[in-house]
Amino acid sequence: MARTTHPGACPLDCPDTCVWQLTVEDGRAVALRGDRDHPFTRGALCGKVNRYLDAVNGPDRLTTPYVRTGPKGVGRVAYRPASWDEGVERVAAGLRASIDRHGPEAILPYYFAGTMGHVQGWTMGPRLFAHLGASRLDTTICTAASRAALGSIYGGSVGFEPESIVDARLIVLWGANPLATNLHLWPFVQQARERGAHLVTIDPLRTDSAARSDEHVAPLPGTDAALALGLMRHVLDAGAADEEWLAAHTVGWPELAARLGEWPVERAAAECGLPVEAVRRLGERIATTRPTAVRVGLGLQRHHGAGQAIRAICALPLVTGDFRYPGGGALVSTSGHHPIDEGPVIRPPGMPAPRARLVNMSRLAAVLTGEADPPVTSLVVFNANPAATAPDQTRLLTGLRRADLCTVVLEQRWTDTCDYADVVLPATMQPEHLDLHSSYGHHYTTLNLPVTRAPGEALPNTEIFRRIAAALGIDHPRLRDSDEDLARQLLRGTPVSFEELCERTYGRTSGVAVGSAPYAEGGFPTPDGRARLHDPALARRGVDPVVGYTPPVEAADPALARRFPLVLVAPAGRYLMNSTFASLPWHARRTGPPRVHLHPDDAAARGLADGDAVRVHNDRGAFLAAVAVDDATRPGLAFTYKAYWARLSPGRATVNAVTAVRDADLGGAPTFHDCRVEVEPVLAALLTVEPPQDDEAVPPPPREATDDPAGPVPRPTEAVPAG
Repeated sequence: MARTTHPGACPLDCPDTCVWQLTVEDGRAVALRGDRDHPFTRGALCGKVNRYLDAVNGPDRLTTPYVRTGPKGVGRVAYRPASWDEGVERVAAGLRASIDRHGPEAILPYYFAGTMGHVQGWTMGPRLFAHLGASRLDTTICTAASRAALGSIYGGSVGFEPESIVDARLIVLWGANPLATNLHLWPFVQQARERGAHLVTIDPLRTDSAARSDEHVAPLPGTDAALALGLMRHVLDAGAADEEWLAAHTVGWPELAARLGEWPVERAAAECGLPVEAVRRLGERIATTRPTAVRVGLGLQRHHGAGQAIRAICALPLVTGDFRYPGGGALVSTSGHHPIDEGPVIRPPGMPAPRARLVNMSRLAAVLTGEADPPVTSLVVFNANPAATAPDQTRLLTGLRRADLCTVVLEQRWTDTCDYADVVLPATMQPEHLDLHSSYGHHYTTLNLPVTRAPGEALPNTEIFRRIAAALGIDHPRLRDSDEDLARQLLRGTPVSFEELCERTYGRTSGVAVGSAPYAEGGFPTPDGRARLHDPALARRGVDPVVGYTPPVEAADPALARRFPLVLVAPAGRYLMNSTFASLPWHARRTGPPRVHLHPDDAAARGLADGDAVRVHNDRGAFLAAVAVDDATRPGLAFTYKAYWARLSPGRATVNAVTAVRDADLGGAPTFHDCRVEVEPVLAALLTVEPPQDDEAVPPPPREATDDPAGPVPRPTEAVPAG
């Protein structure tokens, strides 16, 4: 039987966007490895994706449409298989009913990064809903605060060239844990260290990356901007501010310098819960080390002051002039370096697309329980699992149970959100469809071609939306564009063509060269090419225009702290990719059951020991977990890993039962980590998870785990204790 090998791209929500080599036999994927020739990912796959074929070939793949026959929320027993004709017609009927009763804005498409592919994720579905005049989705759930902050200070999501971090002499991983979420950056970091670079991680938790760093600084959650201001103040006091570069390539330095007068190191240290000497020592290292690279993670933006935090951190290398040097500056995301523009593809010329209201996806619980006017009566979910991943889970599930809400879910396997759907439509996975992937962690774009058979009747998202359009009687030719048509439209204006990508799989789509300093002479994507330390546009939106500090809401509330004394954060784990792998036996076994990690002092104060069953709760809700007594956190700070499914968790609830619907200071971003809770013991029997009431057996566990690609976790060389 012939075996062939085909290149493709990992589709998941990760900055690395790996190129892989897939071995196919008789239309079935049988082996997967990384492409050793890729300049950034260099042949390695992470611990999550090494077992991606467990997902592709899993016996739990959806292979036929399902329609609901029983109550919402009880599981798959309330559904029966249906034909595509019946499923699509039910969808069309639900959409028509919403339009007839409340107008097209009563329809809400809900989608995000279940695939990061431009074709399957961000073209035909949004194009159809734009043409209908449905509510537009504000995709805030992950990077909205950083997008808004970067747009304000740099003019876009740009920064230093990531492969050039090897030239840095000081690397600061600020709220970033690349060993879990950006694995392929780590070899470049290690190369810099071999050349003598010092590595510092700033994170409230001792993450895997922090444990491997030379120094770990652990501020209180939500105080990152205060720390950045204190560090800039030390740089200024040390006479290390690059006044010449600031005058030539920024606006607002006099205003920021005046503000720094209010932020001596002592104040910053007190706000962050750090020893004064720790802040001063790091400030001195930054003041005297060129180039310094600041790699900023995404988790630190999930609190009320997130926008100002990103602005303040990204201001630091402007003050030091680090953008002068290859490997110097700050980087949150490379998205702004890619010239792919989805806007004209979603709303192509000549295709009517009325401008409807904008709905913040992070507020879905509020939107479905009275915030929206007109109400949302049709919800179409694809590339997302909001029942597991959106905040204020209890209220959200109340909204999803509404009898007047028609919910349609496009999915690859049965998720929490499927339990509340009226129609579930089976979608393909990456080896089964065409897609185009740029990256938010490097400068390459990759083409993925279909090379295996889809299971049963599963279809690409694009084809599903073409069928829905036809069932609605819409005959516009742009709603019949093929996937290749869409890919070609996306590549217009980029330096690579569809034919070139067919030949060599990936191409560099930015104009930034490896080893360069793209902003050494300014040229930021602002109207005047200058970075903005003072942005008047923010004042018009009620936000302080000068880089500053906005405290967290719950974490900084002393009255709330008396009732709920623990601040809770939910970082990403090493074996789950948001909620994508949570139902797969190997990934679930490596991750383990839900646990809440408490500092030994907090556990002892509550009479709790490792493994005890607890209820984690606040006024919004509760979830059940086992205690992990863990000095990787600090007193008063608890953490649990995100991405579990409620239907597979004890008590059928996850950490999002306690998170709030609350906007950050910029971008309408969510505030998952601005959350206070208390924990109390419960009976151990409550941690037993009853199997879902599904009509198919749970798949058997696969072979045992391979070695952890990152190896054991050591202690950092130098740890900074809490103040």
